[in-house]
Amino acid sequence: MHPDLFSLFGVAFPSYFVLLLSGFLFATAAGALWARRIGESADVIVDLGLAMLLAGVAGARILHVLADGYFWDYVHLCTDPSKVDWPLDQGECLSAAYDGIWDAAKGVCHPRVADCFAWAKFWAGGLTYYGGLLGAAAAAWLLLKRDRFPFWKAADMAGFAIPLGLTFGRMGCLMAGCCFGATCDLPWAMSFPWKSAASEAQFKEHLLPTARMWSLPVHPTQVYESAASLAIAAICLVWVHPRKRYDGQVLAAFLALYAVARFLLEILRRDDRGGMFGLSTSQLIGIGMLAVAGAIHARLGARAGRDRSPSSRSTGA
Repeated sequence: MHPDLFSLFGVAFPSYFVLLLSGFLFATAAGALWARRIGESADVIVDLGLAMLLAGVAGARILHVLADGYFWDYVHLCTDPSKVDWPLDQGECLSAAYDGIWDAAKGVCHPRVADCFAWAKFWAGGLTYYGGLLGAAAAAWLLLKRDRFPFWKAADMAGFAIPLGLTFGRMGCLMAGCCFGATCDLPWAMSFPWKSAASEAQFKEHLLPTARMWSLPVHPTQVYESAASLAIAAICLVWVHPRKRYDGQVLAAFLALYAVARFLLEILRRDDRGGMFGLSTSQLIGIGMLAVAGAIHARLGARAGRDRSPSSRSTGA
């Protein structure tokens, strides 16, 4: 885990955000090249990328705050910090780095100062992919409508650009130590240092005797999802796009493939993700995304079939 691996002029930047931004740049560049190849304006794609980045980060942060199990921590951090527990020992709690209040009875640390804007600090981590997808989709629809850019053609571009960007974003999760998996003894299992989300979670579950320990080896689910995203991007770009029967098919393929991959990966994850009915929030949204992909395929595929039918060609003639 390297939360501040990157620096410029002596200033450290969060690895998570740097890799997230790198994914955005690669995805936008791929989209701009695609637009030029089909004779459309690359400038529209650049503007679209910026709008989707801003709206996506906002949507990703909002869904994290509401659905990932931290909502009341953010509320209490503003209204009553004594209800927020930091899994630190007494020395760390009272150090200058945290300046907390040590609760000897509970053996936990509480924040000393209220922070009513902690929920908005997206650069520190805490973003959900599906929230970002929904926010970015709303921004894309508005901007493409304004610029009169073919919506479903742009959607197909997103079908390979988004998973390409997500490939980088999930490696940022690895650097930040979030989105970790269940304990395992596989040769490629990873341990995260103390203060990491994995170590803190395992301490709370009494799997570790103290919070000042490296986590037990866990599935590197961040790497799994990064690899899955790269594979989905390749399938959509190299296989689906050249063979598509209608505009929108690449997007439908991406939504379906990612929903299935994410549903399976959620089984291995152990970070707080919220949910109900025994399913995580992402699994529930993934089921909805499968339905959306099916609806896109049924509607647009049927329309394309009618347009290619002999009766429609004779009518047009």
